[in-house]
Amino acid sequence: MATSWRISALADRHRALGSNLEDWNGMGTAWTYSSDLADHHEAIRTRAGLMDVSGLKKVHYVGPHAQSLLDWATTRDIGKLYPGKSVYAAILNEEGKFIDDCIVYRTGPNAFMVVHGSGTGYERLVRSAYGRQVAVLFDDDLHDLSLQGPAAVDFLAEYVPGIRDLPYFHHVQTRLFGRPVTISRTGYTGERGYEIFCKAADAPLIWDTILEKGRPLGIIPCAFTALDWLRVESYLLFYPYDNSEMYPFADEKAGDTLWELGLDFTVSPGKTEFCGATEHFRLQGRERFRIFGIEIDSQKASAAGDTLWHDGKQVGVVTCGMYSRLTGRSLAIARLDVPQAVPGTPLLLRGSIEASARAAALPFDDPEKKKRTAIG
Repeated sequence: MATSWRISALADRHRALGSNLEDWNGMGTAWTYSSDLADHHEAIRTRAGLMDVSGLKKVHYVGPHAQSLLDWATTRDIGKLYPGKSVYAAILNEEGKFIDDCIVYRTGPNAFMVVHGSGTGYERLVRSAYGRQVAVLFDDDLHDLSLQGPAAVDFLAEYVPGIRDLPYFHHVQTRLFGRPVTISRTGYTGERGYEIFCKAADAPLIWDTILEKGRPLGIIPCAFTALDWLRVESYLLFYPYDNSEMYPFADEKAGDTLWELGLDFTVSPGKTEFCGATEHFRLQGRERFRIFGIEIDSQKASAAGDTLWHDGKQVGVVTCGMYSRLTGRSLAIARLDVPQAVPGTPLLLRGSIEASARAAALPFDDPEKKKRTAIG
């Protein structure tokens, strides 16, 4: 069991499902249950699954300087957000290298909530807030239950009027099973899904009720590690597991550019002033590698750290792999040398398994993002 300073109100539920509560971001998190991860993956892709992602850092930034702080610290034009709208953003250091990603929610004229992963963006924002008229409130009472999959909207529509009309990357304050919640049309699966932010005291009731009332729709509890399977198919990166903090360069310190990670789209069009901007733009065209997809001729999943070879030379490393019984495909995300980052490039995989492979464009699943952005 993890020794964590942050406690999930759902810890007992996770233990009952077979989890040992491994530490993530200081919170005991259900990496696995006693049930099969393949069942979790299938549920989210074909029906819906419920996950506790409360280990994400949820931080409120409130005050007259909140917008300017976030506008400087992130790659997005924060001024374009209005209450009820959110955006996915990157955070860079002064060297133009990626240190975190986040979702920024505008909750009021001078109020924002930022949900961080496991990077150092929160620490940077806290330091940058000194001397500004902005309060920084780390909110560990707020829990985040993620209901993801094609049946998620059908389920919520029974209890939340107008939920079908909520656009992608928008959120609404409402009630669910009589409890106050904020429901955000976001997620980390590539499916149409929703994150339900609720008070810790209400999390057990909401969790239990979704699973009880959602049983006829095939909704099941899903473990955190199922996200690895989903993110490989949907091209969703997970700091630091796809980064040079995990796979260091031989002669350089850790740090990757948005161009290398394929996250340059997070820079709002026309925005040129943000932390690391000068170096970010200077480094365009100087990519040392690219995040790329790999399709493997195997009925087994590759493992993080497996190496990729071309013409007798190592040209890449797998950062996350999965095998889908739904599609019969063994797929991976990899850090691949630029010349080989071309769809169809033949490769040899070595490590946990040895198999022929080929480079492939990302994402594998729903490349036009029609599922997550569907209307109605």
